Amino acid sequence: MDSHRNDLRRRIHTERTDDLDEEFEMELNDDGDDRFALMLDDELHEDDSEESAFRRRYFKELFRLQGELVKLQDWVVHKKLKVVVLFEGRDAAGKGGVIKRITQRLNPRVCRVAALPAPSEREQSQWYFQRYVPHLPAGGEIVLFDRSWYNRAGVERVMGFCSEADVEEFFRSVPEFERMLLRSGIILIKYWFSITDEEQNFRFKMRITDPIKQWKLSPMDLESRRRWEEYTKAKEEMLARTHIAEAPWWLIEAVDKKKARLNCIHHLLSQIPYEEVQHPPVILPPREHSPDYVRKPVPAEMFVPAVY
Repeated sequence: MDSHRNDLRRRIHTERTDDLDEEFEMELNDDGDDRFALMLDDELHEDDSEESAFRRRYFKELFRLQGELVKLQDWVVHKKLKVVVLFEGRDAAGKGGVIKRITQRLNPRVCRVAALPAPSEREQSQWYFQRYVPHLPAGGEIVLFDRSWYNRAGVERVMGFCSEADVEEFFRSVPEFERMLLRSGIILIKYWFSITDEEQNFRFKMRITDPIKQWKLSPMDLESRRRWEEYTKAKEEMLARTHIAEAPWWLIEAVDKKKARLNCIHHLLSQIPYEEVQHPPVILPPREHSPDYVRKPVPAEMFVPAVY
């Protein structure tokens, strides 16, 4: 019992450390790498544990990979490539976390996220793939689908939002739909984030006890927890029937969030051959001064109160 409690305490500590690390990541600006590395060095002098050493390696590798993502972005724009990346997996599997790290330092006009809500009544009457098509990329764009048309093989099937005939038609159609995308010049990459029963249970409990994260738990998420085995069966059939040579599935072991992020980004970079695009040097022009211009005072009541 004591061993179990100690393991649980370690897991909770790791989860909270991950949340803290996320705040550190968001604080970094473009020239903050060295500053943050020094901060971690100071931390390691105080805590020379294996966990701290891994955190430092994680950040250094994450920043390096994000630098490569910027090069990939430039290449996509330069070559007018069209890239679609699908992120699928169970609730709380870490899809949002890796998407956040991929987009964190990229241009949102080049790399955007498509996270579609539940279909409207009108969309339910359309061709199933129709509502996803407007979100596909033009030349020079990357679109990351935070869940995708594979909802039909997962949540819609398990929750009874479609018939088995609808699911069977989806399995017949999706390989051809994806081949059409590929023939049109779209680069399609599909990821499934895999976690264990125990890990999802732990992450849900952490969200329940964290007021900042409770919004992530919808009634649908809670019901998915109850139907773990049904989701497992649906996932297994989906992977078996839609893992095609032209657009294979790639599985990410996601119990360790940090390793999952690094592995996914590293693999994504390997899927698109790219080169560094040379840009002309940026020269800041001198500011023009007009001797007859007088700056007008701003009324004090327009300023936000300086509470901090």
